[in-house]
Amino acid sequence: MSPLLVFATHNAHKLEEVQAMMGDGFLLKSLTDIGFDEDIAETGSTFQANAQLKSKAIFDRFGFNCFADDSGLVVDALHGEPGIYSARYSGSRDPKTNLELVLQKMEHQQQRSARFVSVISLIWEGEHYFFEGRVEGSIIEKPTGLAGFGYDPIFIPDGYDLTFAEMEAAEKNRISHRALAMQQILDFLKQHS
Repeated sequence: MSPLLVFATHNAHKLEEVQAMMGDGFLLKSLTDIGFDEDIAETGSTFQANAQLKSKAIFDRFGFNCFADDSGLVVDALHGEPGIYSARYSGSRDPKTNLELVLQKMEHQQQRSARFVSVISLIWEGEHYFFEGRVEGSIIEKPTGLAGFGYDPIFIPDGYDLTFAEMEAAEKNRISHRALAMQQILDFLKQHS
């Protein structure tokens, strides 16, 4: 039987994306799957701190091998915003409202460089590990594409002429910040399980 691994998220899009990357070597469960419906306060000041808060909360409560990610969009012209506040940048958790606020703040900016960052905190057999992925790119002026989620429709990764929201899922899952961090986790788990 495949080992159980809990991904500390309620986000169905993230779960689907990560499950596609992991294949069927692990029985991947979400917070919803294990009956955890509380909000874990993200009070850290970095992606790493917030990821650790989430994984530690699940491990302390259930004792499961688990991982959590904290990720977001970092825009140079906005001094690193939305950063750790990416999911609630506008004061709302509505992705469209958050995206529109970034575009509004970027309206007269020439400097459009940005990156997606993902930090994953893994607790495996009681030990804590961190993995980070980042993808450089730029912010376009209007949303393009229907796939993906969050800020995907306004982010073009360096070396491409498509936004994440225009890419096939398999392509995005190969080059995204979360994919890069997840590949490190998969390499780690192959050696340790």
